[in-house]
Amino acid sequence: MDGTTRTRTVFIDGEAGTTGLGIAQRLAAHAGVTVRSIAPDRRKDPEARREIMSEVDLVVLCLPDAAAKESVALADSLGAKGPRVVDASTAHRTAPGWVYGFPEMAAGQADAVRGARRVSNPGCYPTGAIALIRPLVEAGLLPADWPVTVNAVSGYSGGGKSMIEAYEARTAPDFELYGLGLEHKHLPELQLHAKLSRRPIFVPSVGDFRQGMLVSVPLHLEALPAKPKAVDLEAALRKHFAGSRLVSVETPDAGGKLEPQALNGTDRLELRVYGNEAHRQAVLVARLDNLGKGASGAAVQNIELMLGLA
Repeated sequence: MDGTTRTRTVFIDGEAGTTGLGIAQRLAAHAGVTVRSIAPDRRKDPEARREIMSEVDLVVLCLPDAAAKESVALADSLGAKGPRVVDASTAHRTAPGWVYGFPEMAAGQADAVRGARRVSNPGCYPTGAIALIRPLVEAGLLPADWPVTVNAVSGYSGGGKSMIEAYEARTAPDFELYGLGLEHKHLPELQLHAKLSRRPIFVPSVGDFRQGMLVSVPLHLEALPAKPKAVDLEAALRKHFAGSRLVSVETPDAGGKLEPQALNGTDRLELRVYGNEAHRQAVLVARLDNLGKGASGAAVQNIELMLGLA
């Protein structure tokens, strides 16, 4: 907190999209923030966007990658008068000079976000995967070069306008795997920020539900050099996220089931370790709302930190 009561101003470039709408709704209930907008007929006018950027404290980019880069160039053209930026696209998640906006990822990350001029908002899938993997790499329980596989399922709201329209028109399948060319756009940030030196295999899927997400990582415990037990993995996760307001490590239910929609409408992230010691196997699972901690909720968390409101 910076001790002042001045209302902060935010411009959402791309406010009509799913993520932009979610951010606007959250900020509308925030007493310390006013959201500025451009008239609909001028939203693609570079001069109109540059003008409003010069008048606000922070700009949120909810745009395709190429358009996000153009908006950053507009902000940079303002020099010292330019706003701080949160980019919700994938354009800058591995770029030098940008802070990765996952405050719970590592010690000091929240402070890095607070002081940053440029913050890249994490992808929904990487948020769950990084939360499961990075603490274990840092604890020495999972080698950085381990051949990691990440499986995930998301509600269709994360797939963009065409996917949303297809599911709501009932023309899409009930369930499908995708990204089977093994080139999903979230892979670079997942590998970098999870601290993996070997490129993981990532298999995403989508189901016939609007929002909600499960991300899972299977492990053969006996094959790991440290020979950990499932309880060791859980302990490392609990230690890493101790005191976190939004990320929690939960004890798995005995029934061995988990559905993806329980956190919908929240900005929380839950982590679980399912283990079978007799077979020396474990499955790490993250559950989140892909529109909450996986998108709009994460952006607002970063906005609050950057504007001294948290």
